[in-house]
Amino acid sequence: MSITVSSMTGFARHDGEHDGRRWTWELKSVNGRGLEMRFRTPPGFDGLEPTLRAEISKRFNRGSIFASLQLTSTASETRMQLNETALADAVSAIEKVRAMIECAPPRAESVIGLRGVMEAAETEPDDAAREALNAALVKSFCAAADLLHEARCAEGAAMAAVINGHVDEIEVLTGKAAADASASLESIRDRVSAQLSEILSGDAVPAERLAQEAALLAVKADVREELNRLSVHVDAARGLIARGGAIGRELDFLTQEFNRETNTLCSKAQNMDLKRIGLDLKKVIDQLREQVQNVE
Repeated sequence: MSITVSSMTGFARHDGEHDGRRWTWELKSVNGRGLEMRFRTPPGFDGLEPTLRAEISKRFNRGSIFASLQLTSTASETRMQLNETALADAVSAIEKVRAMIECAPPRAESVIGLRGVMEAAETEPDDAAREALNAALVKSFCAAADLLHEARCAEGAAMAAVINGHVDEIEVLTGKAAADASASLESIRDRVSAQLSEILSGDAVPAERLAQEAALLAVKADVREELNRLSVHVDAARGLIARGGAIGRELDFLTQEFNRETNTLCSKAQNMDLKRIGLDLKKVIDQLREQVQNVE
C-alpha cells in the first residue's frame, strides 16, 4: 500500500455494543507540534488509557488528538438489597406505635415496602466480564482510529494537490526569473563594465581595488545561485510529496529555504521586472506555508 500525505485534522466516530452495553467513540484531531493525546472516559475506565495511547502512536506521528467515550446500558444492571439500618429504624418505630395503641403487627411485605428499606444497588461485573468489555471497547477504539486515519489521509490527498500546484508555480516563476535579461551573464557583464567605466573616469584607482570592486559588483548582480537553489528545492518538495508519510516538518523547512532564496533574489534584482517576479514568488511561498502547517 502506497504511503500518502496526511493532514493533521480530522474526525471519526465508531459505535459498539457488548453484553448489554452500548457506546460511542469520538476522535477529533487538529494541528499540533508533536503527537498530543487527551482522553475522556467514564469513571472506572481510566485503565484503558495506556493501551489507547499505544494504538494512537501506531497510526499517527503528529497532531493533537482528543478521544471521548460515551457509554450507556441497554439492560437492567441493578438489584435490590435490604437496608438493615432503615429496617431497624422502621421496626423500632412500629414497636413504639404498638406500645401506644393496640394494633396487629404489620406483615413483612408491608415493612419491606416502606421507603428506604429496600434500595437499588448496581451490579458490578466480574473480572472476566469486565475484561471482555474492555477488549470490546479497545477494538472499537481501534476501528475509530482507523477511520480517523482514513479521514486525515483523504484531506491530505487534497492538500497534496494544492501543494503540488504551488510548487509548480514556484518552478514557473523561477524559470521566468532565469529568463529575465537581468539574470543573464551578458546583462551582468554589461552592468559591471559600465560601473567600472564610471570608476575609471575619475581619479586613478589601484588595480587591486578595481579587481575587488569588479568582483563585488558581479556577486551582487548575479542571481544564478539563488535560482539554482530554488530549482533544487522544487525537486526536493516534489520528492517529499511523492514519498508521503510524516513530511510536514521537512516541508516546513523547505518553505523557509524557498523564502530565504527569494529574499536574496529580490535584494539583488537590478530591475523592476525581476523584483516583481520575486514578489510573486514570495506570495506563492506564503500560500505554500499555510498549507504545509497542516501536513503531518
